[in-house]
Amino acid sequence: MALPEHILLLYGYVLLFAWVLVEQLGIPLPAAPVLLAAGALSAQHEFNFLFALLAGLAASLVADSSWFLIGRRYGHGVLRILCKLSLEPTICVRRTQNSFGRRRAITVMIAKFVPGLATLAPPVAGQNGMAFGSFVFFDAIGAVVWLSALMASGRFFGDLIQRDPSLLDWVGRFSGALLILGILGFFVGRVVRRRMVIKKLVAARLEPEELKRQLDAGEEVFIVDLRHPLELAPDPFTLPGALLFSPEALAERHHEIPRDRDIVLFCSCPNEATAAKTAMTLHKLGIERIRPLRGGYDEWKRLGFPLDAVASTLPVAD
Repeated sequence: MALPEHILLLYGYVLLFAWVLVEQLGIPLPAAPVLLAAGALSAQHEFNFLFALLAGLAASLVADSSWFLIGRRYGHGVLRILCKLSLEPTICVRRTQNSFGRRRAITVMIAKFVPGLATLAPPVAGQNGMAFGSFVFFDAIGAVVWLSALMASGRFFGDLIQRDPSLLDWVGRFSGALLILGILGFFVGRVVRRRMVIKKLVAARLEPEELKRQLDAGEEVFIVDLRHPLELAPDPFTLPGALLFSPEALAERHHEIPRDRDIVLFCSCPNEATAAKTAMTLHKLGIERIRPLRGGYDEWKRLGFPLDAVASTLPVAD
């Protein structure tokens, strides 16, 4: 018997609920194998498709509602925590924030099908002022579609196994090993990619004290604030002389960036990920003197260095 199916038969709907809940809370433990197994077992009448769907839906709503309320209460602070669980954190956060600026309901409904979005969408929705009732409604639709798609796929293969029972022996022989290898591969790939980004970042980043000395000495420095407008709303300040740009707009207008001085990029994200990724993009475009600011805006503010107010009507360059 396949490993996920064996576990499901032992612990039933409680395990399915717990597994989906853990994944939706942001722990990178994929629930897809368990949902596929539940669908396959429903074809053999050892699991009720509707009850399994309801268990998964309940787990999704509990996790997503919790993150929604936490996001509403703590705002960007909770996104910084979730960043550490994501493979490309700030890119996912920015993509989510941009999506909410254009189409909130659709973003919530499709979030579970987009890597990195499932956990980030609920707190961003809460931070962005979406009504809780609307969020639950659209989130439930997205969860039902996601759960149904996986379980229906499992049901399809379960029907095939019923027609040809010899397939079950083949699946049982390899599925457990494939599941373990898949989970290990996920974690190894995650660690390797994160280490590569951090290594490139450490080699190029600029210390806040060094930037402060440059400004005090009157040196010309081109400072770029890469934060999203949603991050500026609760704390409308930036570094002295900094220009507001989205990473995409900065890359598109790279010909306007001076080549005769340091280009300092900063954000408010763990490990300066957005600044580092943008720096690598600009370097490929021929801009050499690029320095992500260590600690970003939060570290500059913590050190008590001077800040300039950002007008509430000032748009991010795009």
